[in-house]
Amino acid sequence: MGNRVYSTNNFEDLEAWQHAIDLAVLIYTLTKQFPKDELFSLTNQMRRASSSISANLAEGYGRHGYKEKLQFYKIANGSLLEVKSFCYLAQKLNYLSINEFNDIMPRFISTQRLINVLIRSIREKHES
Repeated sequence: MGNRVYSTNNFEDLEAWQHAIDLAVLIYTLTKQFPKDELFSLTNQMRRASSSISANLAEGYGRHGYKEKLQFYKIANGSLLEVKSFCYLAQKLNYLSINEFNDIMPRFISTQRLINVLIRSIREKHES
């Protein structure tokens, strides 16, 4: 997948981080159209969780311990799944159109694959 865990110079080089930041921007854009009465509930939750993905990838990258790295990457994955679940809810509430929903779902899959590559790479590096 091209994700270079140990040969990168900074977290911005990680494909997983790049996908995560783009996903967060998309979530911010999509939630602008949500009803104003959702601003402090679903909109806020989706924005916080989506920005948490890239933030935890960056923090994990900066950690030197194997277990710490894994923990932050796993938290990023959990935040990704949280946002994905919120998208299902938003679609059922008709805050997202079916087209918007169908457009965003593959982004969750690709980002999750990249995070899983990071997790696997860290485990393999530590176990070898």
